[in-house]
Amino acid sequence: MSRAAGPFPMRAVLGLIVGGGAVFLLLLYAMAQGWDGGRDDNGGAHAAANGLNGFSALAGLLERRGHEVSLSRSRARLEDDSLLVITPQHSSDAEDLEELIEGRRYIGPTLVILPKWLAGPVPREADTDTGPGWVQLAGAMPPSWAKDFGPLGQEPAIEQFASWRGLGLEGTLPVPGKAQAINSSAIAPLVENELRRTFAGYWDNGGYYPILSELAGERPLSDEEVAELDQDAWPVVIVVEPDLMNNYGLSDPARAELAVRLVEATLEDYDLPIVFDLTIAGLGRAENLLTLAFTPPFLAATLCLILATLLIGWRGFRRFGPPIAEAPAQARGKRQLARNGAALVERARRLHLLGPPYAAMIGRRIARDLGIRATDPLAREQAIENMLQRRGMADTNYVAQAEALRRARKPGELLRAAAALRTIERTLEQ
Repeated sequence: MSRAAGPFPMRAVLGLIVGGGAVFLLLLYAMAQGWDGGRDDNGGAHAAANGLNGFSALAGLLERRGHEVSLSRSRARLEDDSLLVITPQHSSDAEDLEELIEGRRYIGPTLVILPKWLAGPVPREADTDTGPGWVQLAGAMPPSWAKDFGPLGQEPAIEQFASWRGLGLEGTLPVPGKAQAINSSAIAPLVENELRRTFAGYWDNGGYYPILSELAGERPLSDEEVAELDQDAWPVVIVVEPDLMNNYGLSDPARAELAVRLVEATLEDYDLPIVFDLTIAGLGRAENLLTLAFTPPFLAATLCLILATLLIGWRGFRRFGPPIAEAPAQARGKRQLARNGAALVERARRLHLLGPPYAAMIGRRIARDLGIRATDPLAREQAIENMLQRRGMADTNYVAQAEALRRARKPGELLRAAAALRTIERTLEQ
């Protein structure tokens, strides 16, 4: 066993791990923040849009008035204890919208602003200065899903109205010829036009809303009548005419004051945060995985994962030196080759087969040293014996030693006979 240096420096590995972890966290953050190259200010009728049909001015105005305002891109925030401002689009679904409102009945107040304007981006060839998110209005049309939306009771209509009044204020619309109004018994009017058609009102769904009822000019209720109403329900205010609250409408001080009063009336003197929902406008984003990982019940698993990661990293960087390089399975060289062959023969229990080949090998080498050319093994051994006697080595008895080696079966017999022949060979080499 030996220790070999690692192929990569410790600092390089540590930098790779830290850098990769940082990139992974950045990826999670980008997914949560919706960094997909798109723009929130896309000309839609929502609180992130700066166009005439958007509601970014309303969000900014309420914030300057001291309210806690936020834009929500998560479906989870629809269940927050807050005033939820919903700005559905022409492409929204009435069933989903109604399900959302019903789900918030006992959570918090809801303000719904219906869409009206058909808008598109300002053409590049237009001879006018434009800003980010600006739009060009192409016409007005009630949402097609409004007839199936239960709280309305009927579909709004685009009519020729010029003025509005309500909540102690009055004024005109930006485009009087394209006003959107409704005449439904399901909506208690808060803002009306000159023909008493409703521009904004609250959903009369059996709940007890004393402030909104007073603003609508309804008579005070008796204790018996109040007891029959749902006092735990929160109000739902529906703004049928979006020009009362959008960027186009807030260009007029009277309409801006009306928009603030509508929002504060929906709050009914409760100090609640105001959340503008963007998910219904198609700007929803996945929940932040980083925040989710540190939120119960995932917090325990996250802490265990962090501890396991730190332990693995500590073991990887603080082990006892570089990794140990294993020795080769087989050593190289002639000596090791001979040992491996001997070990194989010993394990196979074939030691008795070594005697004849070794005797023949020794005989050929001694015959070469003595100059004997006989090829027959027996004749060669006899010639070796005769030559050794001539040299005064008669006591060696070469023929008997070679025969003893060929007949040997036990390790001791093999070693003694082989050593005797090797001694004869070594004597001739001197």
